[in-house]
Amino acid sequence: MKAIRYVLIAVVALVVLAIVAIAVAMAVIDPNDYKPQIEKVVEEKTNLDLILEGDIGWSFIPLGLELNDVEATLDGERLIALKQLVAQVDFWSLITMSPQVSTFVLDGLDAHLSINKQGEGNWTRIMPEPAEGKTRKDGQKDKQEVAGKPGQTPAEGTGGTPLNFNVDNVQISNAQVHYSDQRTGQKVTLEDFTVNASNITLGSEFPLEVGFRVETAKPQFTVDGNIEARLAANEALNDFAVSGLDAEFNMNGEPFGGKSVTARISGSARANLENETATLSDITASLANLTLNTNLDVKGFGDKPALNGKIAIKEFSLKDLLKNLGQPAVETADETVLQAIAFSTSIGGAAGKPALADLVIKLDDTTFKGAGSYNLENGGIVFDLQGDKLNADRYLPPKAEGAEAESAAPVQTAGSGPQGDLLPLETLRSLLLDIDFGLGELVVSNLTINEIKASTTAREGLLKVDEFSGKLYEGSFGAKATIDARSDNPKWSINSDVSNVQTLPLLADVAEITMLSGGANLKVNATTSGNRIPDLRENADGQISFNLAKGEFRKMNLTRMACQGIALANGEELTTDDWGDTTPFNDMRGTLDINGNIFNNTDLVASLAGMKLEGNGTVDMKQTLVDYELGLRIVGEIHRDNACRVTEYVEDVVIPVECRGDFSQGAASLCSFDGSRFRDTLKTIAKNAARKKAEEEVDRAKEKAEEKAREKLEEKLGEGAGDKVKDALKGLFK
Repeated sequence: MKAIRYVLIAVVALVVLAIVAIAVAMAVIDPNDYKPQIEKVVEEKTNLDLILEGDIGWSFIPLGLELNDVEATLDGERLIALKQLVAQVDFWSLITMSPQVSTFVLDGLDAHLSINKQGEGNWTRIMPEPAEGKTRKDGQKDKQEVAGKPGQTPAEGTGGTPLNFNVDNVQISNAQVHYSDQRTGQKVTLEDFTVNASNITLGSEFPLEVGFRVETAKPQFTVDGNIEARLAANEALNDFAVSGLDAEFNMNGEPFGGKSVTARISGSARANLENETATLSDITASLANLTLNTNLDVKGFGDKPALNGKIAIKEFSLKDLLKNLGQPAVETADETVLQAIAFSTSIGGAAGKPALADLVIKLDDTTFKGAGSYNLENGGIVFDLQGDKLNADRYLPPKAEGAEAESAAPVQTAGSGPQGDLLPLETLRSLLLDIDFGLGELVVSNLTINEIKASTTAREGLLKVDEFSGKLYEGSFGAKATIDARSDNPKWSINSDVSNVQTLPLLADVAEITMLSGGANLKVNATTSGNRIPDLRENADGQISFNLAKGEFRKMNLTRMACQGIALANGEELTTDDWGDTTPFNDMRGTLDINGNIFNNTDLVASLAGMKLEGNGTVDMKQTLVDYELGLRIVGEIHRDNACRVTEYVEDVVIPVECRGDFSQGAASLCSFDGSRFRDTLKTIAKNAARKKAEEEVDRAKEKAEEKAREKLEEKLGEGAGDKVKDALKGLFK
């Protein structure tokens, strides 16, 4: 026992002697006397020139070091400088192996970092480059050489005693960092950087305040930030928490059109690196008039995190947001739209498959509700979104007004349009989609569609619209489409059925065309290929069959055109002035064969009052031209005008009509009486007249022969035999 006592006394004595020696050395030795030697060592070991202009001080209790007015230059230019550095550690905490920093003060830090035109940073030139394979003056290998040796990786998973670390006060003030890149001309400055923290103890909360100003040159942009929070970390440094977060950032510059914009974030957060969990609690983030709230739990930081929580964006005005951000205004046909937008959803789902539930999207007076999920492993998206009503025309740009706007507008035809690729093929090939969409009512291009249902799938470049249906102008439609983008020349296939859709309001609303009315029934089967509008039109192939059960041609009177021909045949002139501008019809039908931009129709037929419409022609969708030859076959009385009376000469003849021109300009001037083909009609009329005359001559010859025969018989038979003779002659000449 005495031996142990003596050993302990000796150890304590040595420690006391060491402490006394250190105290005496600090009291006797003035570190300022060694400034030249310190500067020389730095210059020998590095490419820096160290300038120690201020005093160097140290203290024993607390054990500390103080530097004042220090500067380091590189190639004659300032690299780093500081006005004051104070670092003090409680001496007795070192003895007890529980280091406690009493004070850390950094004031007036000024750093200059730059990249030259060759892409080299000036900080890479601080240390001299040793010769290949040569060791440094201190006998150690170059760090890069050592780091490059295989098998020398830091030990992972090694345990150790939890760190007991305490700091009474940390203060950084007036710090600034200047960064420049000669390759891009970009300059970034961090200035007025301040940090204040106190009572920093692992396992307990401590307050933190951070302030800074960041300014960039390209674009000119400035951020003034201020952050306040309470931080906590455990002794193992694997559990961190932030509470009472209150951060504010004031931004202005070119990205915001010179306006000042404020962003804020508040709330609490916690993360455990060992358990791989994180929590966001009552987080509120705002930018101008846009505010987001969330509470979110995360389990797993790898490829398959599990999320659980809610996220919501409060109702805001997009137009006000753009205005506040200094962005160009969105011009819309209806100035009252984009004023009430909101979003909310719950987030959940299995690990690696985050899912949205109770999703609500509000766009002014339109509400969408739905759910969806995203598979992180294969990128698969499943979505179901149902809306009530949407008037898309309200969100279109306003129409130009006046003749000046009309003259300034570019002339477009059906063949004009974007010449770039329609589909991003590589993106489409990577999609894995299963989307269902529904909308109670949609107004687009003045077209009103109700009860829209759409179902779309995509896998490995094959996009299928399995259903696209709705109700349209007293009728309905259904369509299916396939886009095969597995090759660089995608193939398109479209099949559609339209039932009893009223053409007059449809064409009037879509294209302001009012030339046709009636309930349309269509069947479309078409294919094409390509990835540009011109290619799709040129490669189109298929057929459209149509039938309009009852309707009328508007802004054209086919009856008047037929009467013009009949009057010419009768050698008279029409006297009617009021013909009207419509032509009713029953059961118009035909087939359009699609051959690129050209639609061929060879079997157009329709029943009109006293006439049968027959015709054939083509429609050029690229040039918006129509070229039709129609015939009005006279099958009965068609009009009360006496010059248009249907005689035996014109019955069953065809009155020719031609329809030629640009159908986008309207129907009023498209169709007219075809005088060039009326010659054939006149020939038919002449044949009818000749046949009629021949029949009349035959009848007259019969009557004369009958009369002569009767007279002879009466002479032979005598009087009173007239009736018998008549009956006999009738039988004979029949």
